[in-house]
Amino acid sequence: MGFLQGWTGVVLLVVWFQSIHSKDVFTNSFVVQIRDGSDPHSIAKRNGYDYKGQVLDAAENLHHFVRRDLDSHRSRRSVEHHQLLESDQDIINVNQLTGFVRHKRGFKNLKELFKDEVWRANPNRDNNNNNNPESASWSNFNDPLLSKQWYLKNTGQADGQPGLDLNVEAAWAKGYTGKGVTIAIMDDGIDYLHPDLAENYNEQASYDFSSDDALPYPRYTDDWFNSHGTRCAGEVSAVADNGICGVGIAYNSKVAGIRMLDQPFMTDLIEASSMRHKPQLIDIYSASWGPQDNGRTVDGPRDLTLNAIAEGVNKGRGGKGSIYVWASGDGGPTDDCNCDGYASSMWTISINSAINDGRTALYDESCSSTLASTFSNGRNRHPEAGVATTDLYGNCTLAHSGTSAAAPEAAAVFALALEANPNLTWRDIQHLIVLTSKQNKLYDENYKWQCNGIGLEFNHLFGFGVLDAGAMVTLAEKWQSVPERFHCTGASFDDVREIPSGLTGESTVIKLNTDACKGQEGYVRYLEHAQAIVSLNSTKRGDVTIFLTSPMGTRSILLSERIEDYDSEDGFRHWPFMTTHTWGEDPTGEWTLEIAMTPGSDKTATLTEWTLILHGTQEAPYIEDLKPASSCVKNKEEVYEAKNITTLDENGLPIVVPNEDFDKSVSSEETKEEEEEDDEDYPRIPEDMFGENFDESYYPSEESYYDYTMDSLRTLGKLFGK
Repeated sequence: MGFLQGWTGVVLLVVWFQSIHSKDVFTNSFVVQIRDGSDPHSIAKRNGYDYKGQVLDAAENLHHFVRRDLDSHRSRRSVEHHQLLESDQDIINVNQLTGFVRHKRGFKNLKELFKDEVWRANPNRDNNNNNNPESASWSNFNDPLLSKQWYLKNTGQADGQPGLDLNVEAAWAKGYTGKGVTIAIMDDGIDYLHPDLAENYNEQASYDFSSDDALPYPRYTDDWFNSHGTRCAGEVSAVADNGICGVGIAYNSKVAGIRMLDQPFMTDLIEASSMRHKPQLIDIYSASWGPQDNGRTVDGPRDLTLNAIAEGVNKGRGGKGSIYVWASGDGGPTDDCNCDGYASSMWTISINSAINDGRTALYDESCSSTLASTFSNGRNRHPEAGVATTDLYGNCTLAHSGTSAAAPEAAAVFALALEANPNLTWRDIQHLIVLTSKQNKLYDENYKWQCNGIGLEFNHLFGFGVLDAGAMVTLAEKWQSVPERFHCTGASFDDVREIPSGLTGESTVIKLNTDACKGQEGYVRYLEHAQAIVSLNSTKRGDVTIFLTSPMGTRSILLSERIEDYDSEDGFRHWPFMTTHTWGEDPTGEWTLEIAMTPGSDKTATLTEWTLILHGTQEAPYIEDLKPASSCVKNKEEVYEAKNITTLDENGLPIVVPNEDFDKSVSSEETKEEEEEDDEDYPRIPEDMFGENFDESYYPSEESYYDYTMDSLRTLGKLFGK
């Protein structure tokens, strides 16, 4: 762990520990820390290594060495090569990089191939088949897919809910189109020759870390597997009024391609290099990928990547901080994005998705770290209910989907806000999200909307609501930067507490009191993020549910049941569960952690640590103004009691009632049938769906790219930006 020591601008409170899974691979790349004044080129040469350059901040003296005569991936660490480097008197530390799995989110290629075949044939074709002519007249742009971009302006096209959109038109009316802002798409490359992207492509800010060159063009495959990044790029920066495809949300912004997702396995160095690439040229980094969304993986960024993100929020954009936007995940109700260390990080903005009628998508994961939502494809089978955007080789698509589509939409809205106020910090953006996102017509059958202690409305699935571009730029225009940020270790529990089985109907309740470091330098008066650092083992990790209640009565679900997670060895070790639901609250007082096994489960668990970490400010004037003005009233009857098992369903989820204000476009029976139909073919692709057109060769075999799996436990360290 010597690599992390001494990094200025970051405080290390909890150390990462890595559990090496039997299927981890070890690469022929080494990160080496050398002594001050030593020459890395000569050190590499005399030990038989190729020198590939400096890693991270110069102060750390970290360098990348590659051993060409060593296999690029092997199942065991090379002790011989480790010892060779460690014996060199000019070398302090040696780390042989491991390879691990990272997946694109929302890729369902076969269904898309046929659904949008007509647009691939002729992306400039006439748009006369629009089923809602009224939607075609909302803009003077001549882009043929604009009327089908319901997430820009929803007039009811594709069976959607009118008015349920990002309110982009209001931001455009103010003249904000993303000019002067660069968004990097960290993905499988982008088609920068595409006629709807070429004009806005930022060559200087782009790079290919998969091939180590300056041309991040997608690698060709017959199944269009590498169309992912190009589709995300079009949502952000597709050129307006050029008669091609659709219009980007920030259509005058620049888009950079960072190709880093297309190789047999990911490494910490590739991720870190991507996160810190050109931080003075790139304003926003958009990521639509993460650990496997299989409902049993607990994983997150490694040491170098953590350092890179910390460096970004501290030093990026001239010290205002790089903005990292993350797709919350496509694991559906059997997964929980608080087990994804990227999406649950307080340095990233985790974005979930809603569909065009306001419901949650079937693949959406829920977690208390989600900050807001944008849109993905519709849940119905309407051929135009997907996200319309650019596609590979100059084509267009009507079928981009998943939280993969949601994250770049959010990045583009933030670009509009940065144009309105270039002085916004990474924390200012988060505050603007909290204050301007809206419930609109968002609705979920399992989770109702609630109010936190100061009157902010939130939802366990949707965060603080759908982004409102018009409201965000309006508030950004007059926004004064938020006060300095502090962090406090509020209280700790380091005893052993047994968690009884779900057969008993009981939960374990632990209460901790904190003064939020009052009288100390780290005093937190107004919360931004709250973390519960938990160490816990269970005979089935997926049966554990965790709830956190703040002194002001806001209850966050930190962990839901994950039925596919059968882990009985790793558990959670110093894992930082995070909630944004207590935003703006006074953290002083009694916090309650409740842990229960899924009702009916015969499994048990043991808690060995709970540490409460508070992050926020000592002053926040707007919160005092918000309290009396809020129309959101906290109803204590809406707060779920974990120890009252009757309030949980068979999946360990709260039993709630629908929002009566939601305008249902279909009957409950139709909705049920529709969900059952969609559930049957998600994520599988049935052959009978396409009949004689079915060609199995089109279906992407991700195993061919990711032969090596890893679902070992990673524990997060907490590094804090300003």
